[in-house]
Parts: sequence; structure tokens; C-alpha cells
Amino acid sequence: MNRRNFLKMTAISGAVLAVSPKLLPNTEAKAEPKKIPYEKVLNEITGGKTPKDSADVKLIAPAIAENGAVVPVKVEVAKPIEEVKAIHILAKKNFNPRSVSVYLSPQNGKPYFSTRIRLAKTMDVVALVELANGEFIKAEKPVKVTIGGCG
Repeated sequence: MNRRNFLKMTAISGAVLAVSPKLLPNTEAKAEPKKIPYEKVLNEITGGKTPKDSADVKLIAPAIAENGAVVPVKVEVAKPIEEVKAIHILAKKNFNPRSVSVYLSPQNGKPYFSTRIRLAKTMDVVALVELANGEFIKAEKPVKVTIGGCG
């Protein structure tokens, strides 16, 4: 008799555990992703310094992107590699404007970076270059998205 009661109670306990998450109210609040302001990201990167527009930064991106999920972006800097510390690519209206940050080492090579980024909608793309002396220079380009890249 004890064996039957044990098996019956085990089966009942298993059924209660399987159903109980569906009976209880949802205790986990589903957090909506919060949009991070472009200015906040820019201040985090620059430490509050104002970046200057510069002809030394060449941002190559399509004027019209057929698919916002894969937008090709290239950044070329017309300065020696020793003077360039990092290249940051920002998309102003994305939920998180920081698309990519690349830190360069002062070795042989060119200050150049190429990647594909996701754009949620039509917006400006910013190439922000951090120089070794602590200054920031930038270039901006508007990119029109014809197909949504972010859902």
C-alpha cells in the first residue's frame, strides 16, 4: 500500500508543479528596451568634449540602403596611424546609437575600418574619430532606409 501511495503522491506533485507556473500571475515584469539618447552615448565616448567636423574623416555609406539590416559603412582617416586612437560608428536614431567602436594600435597600417551596421529607419550615421592627443573629429552622412532593419 505504501508504494502505491508514494507513486500517486509523486504523480500529483508533478502535475501541480507542471501547471503552477500557468496559474500564478506573471511575477517577471517584461522590461521594454529603453532608447538610449545619442547625446548620452556621445558624452560617454568624448567625456563631454565637442567633436569637430573634419575633412580628414571620410565616411563612406550608401545614400539609400535597400535593407536596413545590413548597411555597409567604411571610415577612412587621412592622418597617420600613430595619431588615431579609435574609430566609433554611431547611428543617431537606433535604440542604442553605438554601432561599433574599434581601438587601433599605433603599428603599421592605415586608420581605416569597414563593417555592416543595422539601421532601424532613415537616420544620420556618424563616424567619430578619437585622436591620440584627446581630441575628437567626426563626419556625418544621412542614410535613407527603404526596408526596415530592426523588426
